[in-house]
Amino acid sequence: MKAIWNNEIIAESNATVVVENNHYFPENSIKKEFFIPSKTRTTCPWKGEASYYTLVVNGKENKDAAWFYGRPFEAANNIKNHVAFWKGVKVTE
Repeated sequence: MKAIWNNEIIAESNATVVVENNHYFPENSIKKEFFIPSKTRTTCPWKGEASYYTLVVNGKENKDAAWFYGRPFEAANNIKNHVAFWKGVKVTE
């Protein structure tokens, strides 16, 4: 799977985990130079607290377009150290 935004591949992996129709990419498969930590946090009742990244690619910014669960609840342990995308990031094979 590939995650693409602003004509750049920002993550690529053969080992994504699909949860609620989102592909979660292993943390070591993201291109960290495009990811800026955000202060945004949200809470999911069964996954736990999500943290976000803002993407900066070729001079364009996509605020909070990637998220991860640093310490997920036990039910979501399979997505620990994984990153998912939204806000126009295309995830494709």
